[in-house]
Amino acid sequence: MTDTPPVDIRFEIRLNADSPAWTREEYDRIYSTRGIRQLDSFYKWILDQIRPRPGSRLLDVACGEGTLSRFAEERYHVQAHGSDLSVAALQIAASEASGPFCVGSGEGLPYASASFDYVTCIGSLEHFLDVRAGVREMARVLRPDGVACIFVPNTYSLLGNILKAWRTGMSTVDFQPMQRYAARGEWELIFRECGLESVRVFKWDREPPYSLTDLAWYVERPRELFRLVVGPLIPTNLANHLGFLLRHSAGGSQ
Repeated sequence: MTDTPPVDIRFEIRLNADSPAWTREEYDRIYSTRGIRQLDSFYKWILDQIRPRPGSRLLDVACGEGTLSRFAEERYHVQAHGSDLSVAALQIAASEASGPFCVGSGEGLPYASASFDYVTCIGSLEHFLDVRAGVREMARVLRPDGVACIFVPNTYSLLGNILKAWRTGMSTVDFQPMQRYAARGEWELIFRECGLESVRVFKWDREPPYSLTDLAWYVERPRELFRLVVGPLIPTNLANHLGFLLRHSAGGSQ
């Protein structure tokens, strides 16, 4: 592989950045009102990509309402932990899963080094104030033989940014305080720079339904059903989101 200069994510969108603690304040507001949650099938599907060992320790970074932690315990019988910046999110998490949960920034995780077999960060790294610091912290708390799963958006998503740009000339913007995009290779360069090496990449445009309730959700939403049907035909580099299974890399900075 030829030498590649360090990647700096320039595609950044900030909303309502008007106070020093604006991200925490915004997430408390979000979780106190509309919340951030996918279908149950999404979290089950993510866990099926990882397949954690029963009895192992898993940390979900930026765990939100704790749904992935709950299913990790129920489906794979792991010791699931969660951390999040938002107190409001963790209040919901504590009511639904056994935890333990801890309030903390993803850029400064309140855990000992090499203390988890699995570390997950699902749809959240792109919202961190410092992406690289977040990846380095995940590498730090991951055991030498552990596996990390980081799920992030793709700049060039066919049914996302490309379609939106073609139709409106704009990019896709969600309601979270900050978001960033990068392409598959750019994310991999960032992970490698921060001490993690990609061992498998999986794509997402929609997850298969794991229950009749989630199947009914698709039936009521033809656009999402279309994404579910055509998703397998979309090349990985043009998928809406990318999931990376990662291990410690030799020579990466930690």
